Amino acid sequence: MAGQPSKGTRVIALVGPAGAGKTSLAEAMLFAAGTTDRLGSTANGSSIGDSSPESRQRGGSTELNVYNFQYLGDEFAILDSPGSIGFAADGSRALAIADVAIVVVDPDPARAPLAAPALRALDELGIPHLIFVNRIDQAHGRIRDLLSALQPMSVSPLIARQIPIWDGETVAGFVDLALERAFKYRPGQQSERIEIPADLQEREIQARTQMLEQLADHDDELLEQLLMDEAPTQEKVLQDLARETGESLGVSVLFGSASSSWGVRRLLKALRHEVPGPQVAAERLGASSPAMYIFKILHGSIGRLALARVLGGKIAEGSDLKTDDGSHSRVGSLFKVQGEKTQKVSEGSPGDVVAVAKVDAVKAGQWLGSGAVPAAIDVEYSPRNCAIAIEPADRKDDVKLSGALQRLTEEDAGLIVEHDDANHEIRLRGVNDEHLNTVLARLKRRYGVEVKSHAPAVGYRESIRKPMRQHGRHKKQSGGHGQFGDVIIEIRPLSRGEGFVFEEKIHGGAVPKQWIPAVEDGVREAMVKGPLGFQVVDVAVTLVDGSYHSVDSSELAFRLAGRLAMQEALSGAHPHLLEPMHKLTVVCPSSAASRITSAIAGRRGQMLGMAPRDGWTGWDRIDALIPEAELGGLEAELRSQSQGLATYEATFDHLAELNGPLADRVIQQKVPEPA
Repeated sequence: MAGQPSKGTRVIALVGPAGAGKTSLAEAMLFAAGTTDRLGSTANGSSIGDSSPESRQRGGSTELNVYNFQYLGDEFAILDSPGSIGFAADGSRALAIADVAIVVVDPDPARAPLAAPALRALDELGIPHLIFVNRIDQAHGRIRDLLSALQPMSVSPLIARQIPIWDGETVAGFVDLALERAFKYRPGQQSERIEIPADLQEREIQARTQMLEQLADHDDELLEQLLMDEAPTQEKVLQDLARETGESLGVSVLFGSASSSWGVRRLLKALRHEVPGPQVAAERLGASSPAMYIFKILHGSIGRLALARVLGGKIAEGSDLKTDDGSHSRVGSLFKVQGEKTQKVSEGSPGDVVAVAKVDAVKAGQWLGSGAVPAAIDVEYSPRNCAIAIEPADRKDDVKLSGALQRLTEEDAGLIVEHDDANHEIRLRGVNDEHLNTVLARLKRRYGVEVKSHAPAVGYRESIRKPMRQHGRHKKQSGGHGQFGDVIIEIRPLSRGEGFVFEEKIHGGAVPKQWIPAVEDGVREAMVKGPLGFQVVDVAVTLVDGSYHSVDSSELAFRLAGRLAMQEALSGAHPHLLEPMHKLTVVCPSSAASRITSAIAGRRGQMLGMAPRDGWTGWDRIDALIPEAELGGLEAELRSQSQGLATYEATFDHLAELNGPLADRVIQQKVPEPA
């Protein structure tokens, strides 16, 4: 229950923008709790988290980090989610099963909008959360200005729990408004309790009064005390703060510096007393009996592991559990996870985060339960807008590549593998170029598969402008039975999007019925690659006449005749190029909207409209049409124009005619001129 130390492991999700210091905060929490004997640093590569070569090279998280620790007898697990949008999918499932989330932000008010996606996601999921302002020792402005910048992004009111103590232009400590105590930071040591500085006493009274008035919005007893000028007890204030957090009525704001371990113990004490126990998450998610939610798959040195949270009761190794589809799975070995290290345990207690072996049939996003299986959790992922076509550098690695991609897509919810049969391409589709580059690095390092990559082929098509009547004859005589097929077809253009229609108007058996399907097959073969080099669409074909030979005619002969007739008809029917147009929806901060609309226009985009984003203060939604050929690099350009916040979805809308020099260039690249 919120407000009291709770039995069972409580799960803390660390979220927020890239570069805010989430992994550094996790390291500081482990150190402050005594789990580690030194303060790990991501900067020098000594951290428990972000230990993969890709994370080390990038200087930031590329996958979810999991840690466990005890603090004053209570059990906690940390789920450290990547902040970069390219890797955010790795923490999306995990966030839904957390008891509380800490949104880690920078003290600069100008960077406050970067926290908007995380705050909105938590509000929508109903996950209790608080804000930790990191790097407070680097602050150069008022905390009040930061809160004013953050408040429009939060549905719940922000509650300032502390005010800074300044030493010149540097924050040297803080006043805790709930405890009415002041603390001075000491490098490498716990903060020293001091008297509230005289020049801060009036400010402390004002800030505490404001905090109490916010709490009184949900507590009539406290409101009455304030109206009667009665001072509430410290216990009363702490209980109300716990209620605000546990019921998502308000968002507490604390600050410190993870790299110096400043303010971290105060944060841990707040988590210990104010975060709901795992039974609250179990009720929210419908886990009324022992169950575990699989939120990530790992492939490592000890094989395939499923990361899961246990809720609703204990689950032991060897337990027979069932999934939502009714199938059964026996739980293998259980492990606690600490970064890349694992420790075997005999059972998972309520709230525990464990790694489960030998549940190979279970996928991420599934529940395993001993009784009624909870309902599936809806998870939203960032659009996978970036795509590359790949092929193994060594053809002998075809099978190895297939197995590696299967494992990578199991691990990475943001990665999709597509097979484009029309262009004979294997495509990796991810969130952005940074994401896909990391996937290629993992392919090479973990599975020894080096690939060649290039931009995917654009889905150009071609059609015709005028009707055409064409005779096609296939005749071959080479001793014995020959080959003879003779057809006359008429073709005509269809409206855009109608596809392909084949009809026959044969009279008198000019083409026997058993061979008419062969003519259609031949026509379809000719449409795979038209005279401009692309698949032909939106054409109607009618078989109107023909002739046959009683001995030499065959299915093959009529298929070849149909193909020949169609090839010649297409060439004479004024073929023209079609390019795919996509419906583009961009969401971005309003401050970046004009730059983004200019970027879209520069890519031959057609604006359809712009309006405020529903429910988001200071954000816009932009709708446009844009050619598929112009999507390459768009994600990176929009990101650069919006502090990395703009996201978009692009879906195929229609085919549009392409003419002029652009069409000529596309055709020349597809069908090179003969030397």
